Amino acid sequence: MDHAELLPRDEAVQLIDATGTPVADHDYRLPDSEALLTAYRGLVEGRRINDQASALVRQGRLAVYPSSHGQEACQIGAALALRDTDWLFPTYRDSVAVIARGVAPAEAMVLLKGDWHSGYDVREHRVAPQATPLATQLLHAVGFAYAAKQRGEDTVVLALCGDGATSEGDFHEAMNFAAVFHVPVVFFVQNNEFAISVPLSRQTAAPSLAHKAIGYGMPGQRVDGNDVAAVLAVLGEAVDRARAGGGPTLVEAHTYRMQAHTNADDDTRYREREEVQAWVARDPLTRLRTHLTTSGALTDELEKEIATGAEEIAAAMRAALNADADLDPEDLFRFVTAERSPQLQEQWHQLRDEIERDREAQHSGGVR
Repeated sequence: MDHAELLPRDEAVQLIDATGTPVADHDYRLPDSEALLTAYRGLVEGRRINDQASALVRQGRLAVYPSSHGQEACQIGAALALRDTDWLFPTYRDSVAVIARGVAPAEAMVLLKGDWHSGYDVREHRVAPQATPLATQLLHAVGFAYAAKQRGEDTVVLALCGDGATSEGDFHEAMNFAAVFHVPVVFFVQNNEFAISVPLSRQTAAPSLAHKAIGYGMPGQRVDGNDVAAVLAVLGEAVDRARAGGGPTLVEAHTYRMQAHTNADDDTRYREREEVQAWVARDPLTRLRTHLTTSGALTDELEKEIATGAEEIAAAMRAALNADADLDPEDLFRFVTAERSPQLQEQWHQLRDEIERDREAQHSGGVR
């Protein structure tokens, strides 16, 4: 491939602008109405999931929630770009993408509730566990894709990360290995302008994050991350290329984190409200709704049906997370090692005896 073909565009790919108007493009086609309606349903459900999860944090039912409010086009685009046989490797902020791949919302929230496991069967859904450390999942994704290639499987891996992850050594190692060994993986960077409180200007001096691709010998592309049509088109091309044996691609989506990093973050300390408000007009949900309504593809009846479906998802999340879990104290010791050591066994016996004494005291009406 010619070096010039590895470079991303100067401007991000856009197929529907902020007003909902189609934009002609000489390389990418606007997805058809059916595909866009499927994406719109995902956006509405994703927004409702984000809002409901944030409310559950305030109610004490979730320990933490990194919202992707405003980034739903990236989330849904990532999920829809893959076949059922492909794999998704998400970050901690990608719950909406995880759910869009078929994971039950309540199962996707288990980790964020503070449980010790991921909550869903990764093999059933072909979604790796959500990762809290930055960029570690990129190495796992590349290793998985390399193994699939060695086995001759028709599998593409989509690895998600944020702009902050591009400053990690694991990002470099994953990119370099993927390019050298021609691995069927697509790196999808959701550039939301901030790595917690650190702005993009402190992450890179490159013209864009997508420009980093040429240094590894793979193509890079930039896309309007709030335009789900463009995300679907660009990711679709990259996935098809990987499946056909063309190797890895780096895609950078330009988007914005509308809410705080998590509920533990005070974003007013590092960005102005005016900056956040400027992105409201670029909302991915409003943009696609306007386009579909104008084209006649989205009717009032269908809009109500989609909204009702999103509310049902939110209700199921509330019911599942408001139910107290049936905890087994022995789980604290059961999965530490394959064979329990004498020390762990002694600790378990101590805890078990303490629990039994408490139970007996409560049964007899006594107080310990």
